Amino acid sequence: MTLTRKLWSSTAAIIAAAALLAAAVALSLVPQPASAASLVRVTNFGANPTNLNMYVYAPDAVAARPALLVMIHYCTGSASAVHNGGGRDFVSAADRNGYVIVYPEATRDGHCFDVSTQNALRRNGGSDSTGIMSMVSYARQRYNVDPDRIVVAGISSGAMMTNVLAAEYPDVFSAGSAFAGVPAGCFATTDGSMWNSQCSGGTLLKTPQQWGDQARAMYPGYTGRYPRMQLWHGTNDTTLAYPNFGEALDQWTNLHGVSRTPVSTDQPQSNWTRTRYGATGTAAVVEGISAQGTGHDVPTAGMVGYAITFLGLDRPPTSTTTTTTTTTTTTPPPSQGCSVKASVNAWNTGLTETITITNTSPTAVNGWKLQFTLPGGQTITGGWSATYSPTTGQVTATNVNYNGQIAPSAQVSIGFQATHTGNSAAASGFTLNGVPCGAA
Repeated sequence: MTLTRKLWSSTAAIIAAAALLAAAVALSLVPQPASAASLVRVTNFGANPTNLNMYVYAPDAVAARPALLVMIHYCTGSASAVHNGGGRDFVSAADRNGYVIVYPEATRDGHCFDVSTQNALRRNGGSDSTGIMSMVSYARQRYNVDPDRIVVAGISSGAMMTNVLAAEYPDVFSAGSAFAGVPAGCFATTDGSMWNSQCSGGTLLKTPQQWGDQARAMYPGYTGRYPRMQLWHGTNDTTLAYPNFGEALDQWTNLHGVSRTPVSTDQPQSNWTRTRYGATGTAAVVEGISAQGTGHDVPTAGMVGYAITFLGLDRPPTSTTTTTTTTTTTTPPPSQGCSVKASVNAWNTGLTETITITNTSPTAVNGWKLQFTLPGGQTITGGWSATYSPTTGQVTATNVNYNGQIAPSAQVSIGFQATHTGNSAAASGFTLNGVPCGAA
């Protein structure tokens, strides 16, 4: 059987799901605002080893520092299909709240995303996830995206990619929402195939520690926090069987270091059971919603609304910029080269520090080194979005491959975890490529 026929056979239920989603949209009671914004294809966005297409939806009024949603389609799908179908409520919310949506589009036979090969399952491995991260980097620069509000969501194959991206790039994404997916790494194969029947059938079972270790192996050495994760699954799913829901909950509770026993259970709708882990309410780091009697045809009515809230996309913008050319007045930058904001979250003998670098010069930065001084007694034990050397005293943080360019007025957010002996103050004396940085 050819790969194309195998993909079509394995995803027949997904095609039916797409039709049901389109029907659900037609019945939507939410009026759509008049808008001139449209889905736009972007080319030459950076490294793209598997020839993905990139589409962007920027609403008419983009927030000054918008959130960014990466929305990933299902097998046989496309950017326009999810934009106009199951993800339409995300678009309406973008119009209200000013965030930007990036749509990766697979171009291989079957239009599934690679979540199976060795290259796909490691950070910067050179498969689909590498191309998607180039899209994220492009959008961050183009739209002055808030680095703390980059989130990802996906359906079926896109849900599987959601889990993979969150595992490989936990320093980039703050949250994810996966509609009918599988744990990160579950679909791994060794024969070049893109389909893992054991995983799809729900018979690939592991302990929470094993699932957590499989995800951690996608970004070796990382010790920072992982994205908050929301998981949706129908109990009657025969395409990606329901046991994958529990296995994914095992993985993400382990990654967050919280108990697999939920701290709360409720029913947002009559056939939904929602369990929350690590905390109650919207502070939960992991949330699972099981839809009784539902098959692979998710999201169903109402689900996207809950995903929007979980992902933090329901905040209205404090200010906006339009997508047309306008004359604006801006506050003078704090320096003529760069500004830095450093914030610390400390406990007992440990801390995490987030550093946001703003390019305040009129020209782009292409490749950067940020030097700073750690207070005495602090030692870096791990970091994200940069490499750090040495781990004490005067430290140099060097860009990684996806964030080396900082456009004028754009920002890059990096951070690290450290131990301390009593002094948990922020680093100081920041210079970017030798230029002293002002305080943001």
